[in-house]
Amino acid sequence: MTAQANATDVSISRITQRFEDLKAEGRSALVTFVTAGDPDPETSQAILDGLPAAGADIIELGMPFTDPMADGPAIQKGAQRALKAGQNQRKTLEMVRRFRAHDQDTPIVLMGYYNPIYRYGVEAFLNDAAEAGIDGLIVVDLPPEHDGELCLPAAEKGLNFIRLATPTTDDARLPKVLENTSGFLYYVSVAGVTGAGSASSEAVEKAVERLKLHSTLPVAVGFGIKTPEHAAMVARSADAVVVGSALVNTIEQAESPQAAIEGVHSLTHALAQGVRTARQAG
Repeated sequence: MTAQANATDVSISRITQRFEDLKAEGRSALVTFVTAGDPDPETSQAILDGLPAAGADIIELGMPFTDPMADGPAIQKGAQRALKAGQNQRKTLEMVRRFRAHDQDTPIVLMGYYNPIYRYGVEAFLNDAAEAGIDGLIVVDLPPEHDGELCLPAAEKGLNFIRLATPTTDDARLPKVLENTSGFLYYVSVAGVTGAGSASSEAVEKAVERLKLHSTLPVAVGFGIKTPEHAAMVARSADAVVVGSALVNTIEQAESPQAAIEGVHSLTHALAQGVRTARQAG
């Protein structure tokens, strides 16, 4: 099964529809990442519920895990805050159910690691995720060689399985990475963990061009994007801009739950303005 074929199979997904709509508008998407349950369930729900109005086009919702090896300090601490507040997989899915009660259009992608899904039970998790209104999964520690464990079963449930490519993913490896990938391809613009460094506009543009030679999937670029100006720079060439650590840092630095909610939504609005005006300014 090719990336293009699988993308066609799930062409009615919210993710595919959102990218088609934004392509017609002539702009990139803003993808925002927050950790479910951070800093506490009630505040996290309010943050999630308000992201679309603040300007998020697609939401990545982190599944808290005790050993998030691909994440930097900001998201690690966010996961620890969520777990300490009692967050688990069932509560994360319930957050999405509550979100879907008032928003049936904004795509939500769960991002995290395989262990919590495995402990939940793959079939039960996929059934519950699909029922809750999840649109896709990013599971960073399951390589393509293990697609039978989660990727292919997820596709059968109509869930996009989104894969990561990095600056070290060469042309020999890339076809394997793209195999069975759908929704979009997430390009990690710097080698390292989340929140580390940032890539130049030239590097991002070249990387997006190379990836598009191999796939028709939209390319989302993330890692190290913190400001509206940087988001705008990436949005000139990428189909989507992913921001996570900057939003999670805002939660950590907030003096109160209400300040966390307002801070995340305010930063999201500023990032969205950068993304939405990028190509006019470019």
